[in-house]
Amino acid sequence: MATANIGFEEQLWSMADKLRGSMDSGEYKNVVLGLLFLKYVSDAFEERHTELEADEYADSEDRDEYVMDNIFWVPKEARWSYIKDNAKKPEIGQIIDKAMIAIEKENATLQGVLPKDYARPALDKVRLGETIDLFSFKVGDEESRSKDILGRVYEYFLSKFASAEGKNGGEFYTPSSVVRLLVEMLEPYKGRIYDPCCGSGGMFVQSEKFVEEHQGKLGDIAVYGQESNPTTWKLCKMNLAIRGIDGNIGTHNADTFLNDLHKGLKADFILANPPFNIKDWGGDKLREDVRWQYGTPPTGNANYAWIQHMISKLAPAGTAGFVLANGSMSTNASGEGEIRKNLIEADLVECIVTLPGQLFYSTQIPVCIWFVSKNKSKTGKRARNGEILFIDARKLGFMVDRTHKEFADEDIKKITDAFHKWRGTLDEAYQDLQGFCKTATLEEVRSNDYILTPGRYVGLEEAEEDGEPFEEKMTRLTTELSEQFAKSKELEEQIRRALGGIGYGF
Repeated sequence: MATANIGFEEQLWSMADKLRGSMDSGEYKNVVLGLLFLKYVSDAFEERHTELEADEYADSEDRDEYVMDNIFWVPKEARWSYIKDNAKKPEIGQIIDKAMIAIEKENATLQGVLPKDYARPALDKVRLGETIDLFSFKVGDEESRSKDILGRVYEYFLSKFASAEGKNGGEFYTPSSVVRLLVEMLEPYKGRIYDPCCGSGGMFVQSEKFVEEHQGKLGDIAVYGQESNPTTWKLCKMNLAIRGIDGNIGTHNADTFLNDLHKGLKADFILANPPFNIKDWGGDKLREDVRWQYGTPPTGNANYAWIQHMISKLAPAGTAGFVLANGSMSTNASGEGEIRKNLIEADLVECIVTLPGQLFYSTQIPVCIWFVSKNKSKTGKRARNGEILFIDARKLGFMVDRTHKEFADEDIKKITDAFHKWRGTLDEAYQDLQGFCKTATLEEVRSNDYILTPGRYVGLEEAEEDGEPFEEKMTRLTTELSEQFAKSKELEEQIRRALGGIGYGF
């Protein structure tokens, strides 16, 4: 599936967008997503409440009746019916703030997470009331949960906010087709999943979806993450709560480099989209850090700090897949080339995929995905020690609008099939495909000065052979051109005569 579209998201977005007025997109995001979350927990609660009221032996106000079914307990003053009844009142901002406070008080996992600034003067209360009226559809009842209505609306809204916020949007949102590609290549069926810069939690959500779609057990995976931005950390907590994902993303936001919240963690899978080329990442305070086993990363660029941080978190047979700027594949600046050489010589790099440009909201620059494994012989059925798979996917994808591109299902399948055939986790034999994929030995990579750009290895795509001999093709093309030239001269003469006949010179 491309970007979630179930019909009403676009209409809902355009209507809710009216609420923004002069409000900053970052602020507005919290207002709308907070309301969506409130509607979700209230729908789930009110559906269960109705069921309990119909049961003469049950108490519809018994908190335990809800908690046992993984439904958040919603006090009366926070239920959507109450909020909707008061939507047109001037004090609606205070009513929503009190509702958020009440829900946090009753549900420990949500403490300090929900937005509570609806009463501020800058927020137009008439528009707020109108927005509340928009959320008339169900998002949290059992049928909606089975169709993932809220998750799809939430994802749609996140992508729209990312687009609206431009460069800053990438801090909390990785395009869903890129996340799907990462997840379907790594196949996190079972084990510990970690994202050191988890944004709004998209990697975790897609991992859970993957397990469900492949008849796995959600209890077989454990989610760990960290996020430095406090607003984005709250978004992630809400996103995971919506999905019923019990993830450990820390009790607060924190900088992964300077305050690692998961120090002892060894992850089976790492999926990440670190912010590209961060200059001010605190490297000057971490010159002797134990994580820099392959070389000290430069203080002016965090890319190789992210790579080594993730490697330090891998279990003995763990694999990491992460998005980086294309420069990471070839840079020799500030010792980065030496670190890359050490990573390659340690046989950690398993696969490199170059992606097309325009996939991201935050940047138009093309990016790549690195796959790094602690033990290549244990990641698939075919031992690939001393080899690296290169995939050039720059020509894949389709434009969804004037500025953004997405992967179609067949694009994701083409890339993942090549990877899984190479690993031996697909029955079909792997074959190099000129212009698309190539398995290279470490010796070949050494001879290319440890540069990991797939274009150096996969070669140019072969032109399709049409079977027509070269001489015949040239004769045919020459004849066709002569005929076209003769026709154009004839047309020119007709125009000249016509214009001459009505008194115009030519």
